[in-house]
Amino acid sequence: MTTDLLTTAGQHTKKIDPELVRRCIEPGATTPEAMTISEAGRAIAREIVGDNGPEDGIRQRCVVATGDPAIKDLLVFSNDPVKAGIGAISAGATIYTDIRMVKTGIIKKGHECQIECVLDIEGAPKLAQKLGITRTSAGFLSAAQGLENSIVVIGNAPSAAITVSRMVEYGIRPVMVVAVPVGFVNAAESKEKIRKIDMPSIICTGTRGGTPVAVACINEMIIMSGKV
Repeated sequence: MTTDLLTTAGQHTKKIDPELVRRCIEPGATTPEAMTISEAGRAIAREIVGDNGPEDGIRQRCVVATGDPAIKDLLVFSNDPVKAGIGAISAGATIYTDIRMVKTGIIKKGHECQIECVLDIEGAPKLAQKLGITRTSAGFLSAAQGLENSIVVIGNAPSAAITVSRMVEYGIRPVMVVAVPVGFVNAAESKEKIRKIDMPSIICTGTRGGTPVAVACINEMIIMSGKV
């Protein structure tokens, strides 16, 4: 990196709202160039989304993560999920993810939450084979009572969202669920099942979603918890 670029990055940072800087210096943005890129992207997202509270903060991060301004209109927040999520993070709740990519993307610093991918829960592969269900569905079933008072983050598997919705109806209740599985088969339907449950949740309507959206939602809540 050249001296001129370092100087420019430093000057650029000083011109930006300190709160925006605080939000943007977290994960990965550890060099002046990276911070400049992160800050500039977030500033653009603020213009696209607005900045009228914590839900807009999550919308902003999702817009940055996907490069898609339209994602802001697809996110649905039900039953005050941001408050529930921040409270659970502050309390050190376990975070369960559907796939390892989502687990990998979640910020590991600034909180005491254990992060578990259900694919790695003991007994899940055998249960999937025995019942003829997806590995993610088997993983959440294997987690069973561990889902109580947890945070569930689903970014890929519609079958996992359907399974979690049925587990909640059965009486197993996470604190909140982020359900943004992507695809053309059961994705939209699975998210609607989550949305209709009387439980804090964040979903995105339709076929869009995926790991970047799921990770953006949970990471923004981790930052909002005030420990990063």
